[in-house]
Amino acid sequence: MTHGGDIYSHEVELDFSANINPLGMPASVRTALVSHIGEFEVYPDADCRKLRRALAERDGVNPENIVCGNGASDLIYRLAGVLSPKRALVTAPAFSEYEKALTEAGAKVERYNLSEGNGFRIDMGITERIPAGGAVFLASPNNPDGGLIASDVLAAVIDRCRELGTALVLDECFADFAPPRSKRPRPPLSLRAFTKIYAMAGLRLGYLICEDAELAEKLASFGPCWSVSAPAQAAGLAAAGEKDYIDGTRRLIERERSFLYSSLSALGLRVFPSEANFLLFKGPTGLDGALLKRRIALRCCTDYHGLGPEFYRAAVRTRAENRQLVHAIDEIMREGL
Repeated sequence: MTHGGDIYSHEVELDFSANINPLGMPASVRTALVSHIGEFEVYPDADCRKLRRALAERDGVNPENIVCGNGASDLIYRLAGVLSPKRALVTAPAFSEYEKALTEAGAKVERYNLSEGNGFRIDMGITERIPAGGAVFLASPNNPDGGLIASDVLAAVIDRCRELGTALVLDECFADFAPPRSKRPRPPLSLRAFTKIYAMAGLRLGYLICEDAELAEKLASFGPCWSVSAPAQAAGLAAAGEKDYIDGTRRLIERERSFLYSSLSALGLRVFPSEANFLLFKGPTGLDGALLKRRIALRCCTDYHGLGPEFYRAAVRTRAENRQLVHAIDEIMREGL
């Protein structure tokens, strides 16, 4: 399965294929990893007690409602395995691991196709496709388009799922990059990750806020023990206390997303509005390969259901890096592929 961030198959100097915070790992996280290194010789806390307490305090929930995992992907597979729905609904396009995990768990997966005409935003029509007693996996912001689900649509989906006895999983792994919203419906299962916002992709840490404490316990005990390493727990504890870092990240992303959006649009490319740290756009087929020859990685979205080889996803990076990407695309388009 193709994902962004594959800097191992080719020589890459600028990676726009992975949506990682361009500020890099917080200094507090680096310090924590070094200062706790003596603790890495013993087994980690399989229950992640300190980390769960810190996350619970930050997010205003009880520790027993939090499940930690080896990245968000680990939790997606645990959810599919524990929920074990006969039928499930995902959107298209969307992160491919939802459908893969659900299919491997034996579910018949249906797709709700999002429209290019409205920027791939989820609309009220999805409520008519929710399977009774099944599962629905959604994302806000969605990957690869970066669109947030409108509050009224999300509220309607939550209500409909409760009415039908259907499990709703909302992936909010990119929510920290989006402008904060004071009021929004809280889903019964909210998936979060440290991977993107704290630039901790190599450490692998995600967590789930679960409305049902009994379900949280089942999810925590599903799969192998010690799924969250001691370094990941130490890093997560340090990251959980970061606030200025998040605020600074949002300001940077908002500014650079606007710059990248206008710059790519000025090249004649169709760019879709986003509230995440990446942009979906349409360009000439083969653009990713041409950029790779210049050691710049771009995510081609041809393997996303509902998208073709002319769709690309670009991470929002620093101004200097974004300029390099725009300049390289401009040159390639002028020279011809």
